[in-house]
Amino acid sequence: MSLSRHAAGPGPALAALASQVHPVFMLPPLAASLFGAVLAGEFSVPLAALHVTAAFFALYTAHVTDGYVDFYVREEDDDHPLSSWGCKVALAGASAAFFVCLVAIWLLVDVWAALLTLPGWLIAVNHAPQLDTNPIGATAGYPLGIGFALVGGYYVQAQTLQPVAVALAAIFVVVLSGIKAIDDTKDYEYDRSIDKRTLAVALGRKRAWTAAYGLMSAGMLAVVALAVVLPAIPPSAGLASVAFGGVALLARRAEPELATMLLIRGSYVFLAVLVATVWFRPLGW
Repeated sequence: MSLSRHAAGPGPALAALASQVHPVFMLPPLAASLFGAVLAGEFSVPLAALHVTAAFFALYTAHVTDGYVDFYVREEDDDHPLSSWGCKVALAGASAAFFVCLVAIWLLVDVWAALLTLPGWLIAVNHAPQLDTNPIGATAGYPLGIGFALVGGYYVQAQTLQPVAVALAAIFVVVLSGIKAIDDTKDYEYDRSIDKRTLAVALGRKRAWTAAYGLMSAGMLAVVALAVVLPAIPPSAGLASVAFGGVALLARRAEPELATMLLIRGSYVFLAVLVATVWFRPLGW
């Protein structure tokens, strides 16, 4: 049986499998895993790479599951590059690779490291079938995966959890939930027509935007507050809030699709500035 819906052979099969790698949505969780490693201080590159690899296969599992459910189960999408059989093969392969990484993390670190890594895959396989069917799950599912990626990346290195890692993970969940709420407003009419209960459908577009900016603002203020109360977060980390705040203001006047694009890229800047300030402590801050 062919893995691709459109053509047989290894070339089309590989292209169909590769189509489920979505860099825009994969980069933040992978970067969060690395940020957790950096936050822990001196870190093992092999362990960091192992955790990032586990996160990658969890994300790939999520993308394959989402595509399968949206096209083959709910018939919401117009097309999908993988055949039904291809989706099942990709899902089995990615899941197997994830659990190989999980066992390796268990053996090389400890069981708690594995348990903090496992939620990434659990969120992945349950997002489209379950979490995406209600406002909370649809909004916070992906951000929760990123939060666990950060906490897991930290624990794999430090073999303990400190308040700074948990607090920063919570901030990412809050900020990215705001971005996800904006993203869902672009599909408001369609989601409403199929009774898909996103935050935009539940609250309406205008209130969803207000709630989204409230979440993002809370996250930015929390970074500044952490810089005051936690020595591990330098005051210069507030620059991350300034950088993201500028992008958020620019996105406020844009249409939902452009706003989402700007905000996702703004989250990259937010993360990059946080990493730089925590790692290098510019000007001794």
